[in-house]
Amino acid sequence: MLKNRDAVVLIMILFFSGILYAGDWQHWRGPSMNGSSEEVNLPSTWSKTENVAWFVNLPGPGFATPIISGGKVFISSTDENSKDLLVFCFNARTGKQIWRKKIAESGRQAPNNNLATPSPVTDGKYVYFMFGSGDLACLDIEGNIIWSKNIEDEFGNISQKYGYSSSPLLFDNKLYVLVLRRDTSYRSPKGANLDSFLLALDASTGKNIWKQIRKSDVQDESLDSYTSPILFQNGQRTEILNIGASYVTSNDAVTGKELWRYKYPENPKKKGMDRNITSLTTGEGLIFAIPPRGEMGLLAIKSGKEGLLSDDDIAWKFEGPSPDCSTPLLYKGNIYVLADRTGGVLTCLDAKTGKQKWQGKLGGDNPWWSSVTAGDDKLYCISEKGEAVVLEAGGNEFKVISRINMEDEPVQGSIAIAEGKLFIHTASKVYCIEKEK
Repeated sequence: MLKNRDAVVLIMILFFSGILYAGDWQHWRGPSMNGSSEEVNLPSTWSKTENVAWFVNLPGPGFATPIISGGKVFISSTDENSKDLLVFCFNARTGKQIWRKKIAESGRQAPNNNLATPSPVTDGKYVYFMFGSGDLACLDIEGNIIWSKNIEDEFGNISQKYGYSSSPLLFDNKLYVLVLRRDTSYRSPKGANLDSFLLALDASTGKNIWKQIRKSDVQDESLDSYTSPILFQNGQRTEILNIGASYVTSNDAVTGKELWRYKYPENPKKKGMDRNITSLTTGEGLIFAIPPRGEMGLLAIKSGKEGLLSDDDIAWKFEGPSPDCSTPLLYKGNIYVLADRTGGVLTCLDAKTGKQKWQGKLGGDNPWWSSVTAGDDKLYCISEKGEAVVLEAGGNEFKVISRINMEDEPVQGSIAIAEGKLFIHTASKVYCIEKEK
């Protein structure tokens, strides 16, 4: 059962997001933006044939997490035979392609990444796609392009060392785009004196509403952040949270004004290289933050604060194995932390106190960059190599239910849950997994 504060967050999201169908997964971290779903009767195992409702082939690589709304699946992709940046809509029940649109062209490349890494977001009426090229577009659910723009045209080169990867956030007819970047770009054209910022756009028109500069006192690659903004309803105050450049910050969702910030310690072994990839998770009145590179555990930050926070505002710390890329999952009062390098160590903690309940190793000779998702008292993980692992959620011990080799790598998007199904974006396909009736 959702706690009171978490229920308020969910209600606010649903109310301001427009028409919502039961079982939708409209944001890359799900309906409550913490990686969890209330869906039931989900599959515990599958294979290439067992429990596969359908799969479709995509024209090129992408790392976006699928989103699902109103019986439709939305996903972005590159095209390996061209420079096209593409978006797709499929029928969630049958896999039939409903529409395909070309948004832009770009031949930009980044190490270990691609341009279709940001995940789309929807309110059930419109769907918004962002690409690592800076191309941003709004389409209606019939596939008509309502507006499009490239934010680099206004704000300069957004490229980060490993490619822009932040997914947009949609709330109350505003689209929030986060750009945390080094002040001098990595690629040509070589921009200088570049600023980092949180941008709010009118979701109906694409026009800028406000731009809030995000200041930091760190240098070089530490300024890069691949994280995504997260919504947090704190009493009567709606905040947009983000992490990067050695700070966790909160902005007022209406005005953009910075409300508070907390500076986490820099890693002395990685000075100037402390880039962030792991996004924030919220719940139980706390903000769960992972400092960069998976070497400094997890911080549970108290909410309702203002100004510059101190260590007195930390409710508890977890100093065990933590992720470099994978965003923590909050599910039924527990926070799950996946140390995502080779072998993958998953830890279950009590979200209120930080008390460890269990810890176990996922195994394998590959990293587990994708974020963990949960539903029906199950945890769903997938490695870069395409090995999925299903575990029991909660309890007092680490219990693996099944292991499935998807045999289509690399995978970095998370497993989405909607309509009693799992949706998995592998290297070249989107799979729909459903328990056989």
